[in-house]
Amino acid sequence: MILPGSTLGVLGSGQLGRMFALAARRMGYRVHTLSPDRDSPTGQVGDREFVASYEDLEAIHCFAASVQVVTFEFENVPAATAAAAAEHAPVRPAGSVLHTSQNRLREKNFLAANGFPVAPFAAVRSLAELEAAAKTIGFPAVLKTAGWGYDGKGQAVLRTFEDAPRAWAALASDAPSPEAILEAFVDFACEVSVVAARGLDGSYADWGLFENQHRDHVLDLTLWPARISEDVARRAREIARGVLEALDVVGVLCVEMFVARDGALFVNELAPRPHNSGHLTIEASATSQFEQQVRAVCGLPLGSTELLRPAAMANLLGDLWASGEPRWHRALQDPNVKLHLYGKTDARPGRKMGHLTALGIDPE
Repeated sequence: MILPGSTLGVLGSGQLGRMFALAARRMGYRVHTLSPDRDSPTGQVGDREFVASYEDLEAIHCFAASVQVVTFEFENVPAATAAAAAEHAPVRPAGSVLHTSQNRLREKNFLAANGFPVAPFAAVRSLAELEAAAKTIGFPAVLKTAGWGYDGKGQAVLRTFEDAPRAWAALASDAPSPEAILEAFVDFACEVSVVAARGLDGSYADWGLFENQHRDHVLDLTLWPARISEDVARRAREIARGVLEALDVVGVLCVEMFVARDGALFVNELAPRPHNSGHLTIEASATSQFEQQVRAVCGLPLGSTELLRPAAMANLLGDLWASGEPRWHRALQDPNVKLHLYGKTDARPGRKMGHLTALGIDPE
C-alpha cells in the first residue's frame, strides 16, 4: 500500500488531474504532475509541476523518481513514456492498458477478441481499403483516425460511396500515412457510460450507468442515474467489469456504450482514467471517481459508490465566454447547483472550462 504522506505522480495536467490532485491532497498525499504546459489546471493545485514533453525521457525519469506511483489523466502518452516511468515507480493502470486504449484499432480488436459487443468495423489504411470496407459494412458508417482522436475530432460520417474520397483526403491531410477504422453507424436510443474502478487485490466497484447527451460530438449533459431499464443496466455493468478484468486494470477506467433501440449494447470507446461523465460523483456519491482513483492506484480499499442524490452535470465550454465572463451568481442562486472551474485562462470555443452539477429529487 502507498499510504497518505506519499507523493503521487500524474502524467497530464488538465482538469482530470486537477480534481484527482484535490482529492489526493484532502487525503494527505502530495501530487506531482508532468506535461508540456505551465500553470496548468493540475499544476495550480499540485505540489510540483514538471514542464516537459512526454518524449523527454530524461524528464520522465526525473519525474517518476520523485513519486511513489504514477497514474494518468490523459491517455495520449507514448508507450516509451510509460515504460520509462515504470523503471522508478508502479504505473497504474499499466502501460499495456494505455497502449490498447489509445488506438481505436487495437481497442476494437481487443474488445472483439474477448467477446465484448462492438459494431462491425474494419481497418483502413488507404482509399482502396476504405472503399472495400464500405462495401462490407454498408452505409451509414463512421470513419475515425486510429489514434489521437477525442471529442469527435478525426471523424467523418459516410452516407454514400461518393463521401469516401473526400473523407479519406481530409483524414490523410493530417497524416502522411494515416491509419483509420471504419465502423458501422449505430442507430442508438441513447449513450451511456460506466465508470469503474479495480483495486490491486482485484476488488471492483462502479457507479452504475450515467446517461450522456452530446452536442457537436462533445459531452453536454450527464444524468445519474440513467433513465434506462434494469436489464440494460445489469448487462452494461457486466460488460464493464469484464473489460476491467480482461485488461487487468488497477485504477479507474470508463467504458462508453451505445444502447440500440432494441436494447442491444455496443462498446464505443474505453478511457483508462476518470471520465467527464463521472464528475457529478464529487457531490452525488459517497466516493467520487477521483478519490476512487487515489484509493485504487495506492492499493487502498475501494470506497462506496452509493448514490446520495440524483444529479445532472452540464459542461461549460469556452463559447460561454464570448460576451465576457459568465454571470455565475445566476446559476448559484439555486442552492443545489455546484460550480467547478478548471483554472484555464484562455476560453476558446469548444474548450472545456468547467462544469455545473445540479442535485435534485430525480435526474430531470
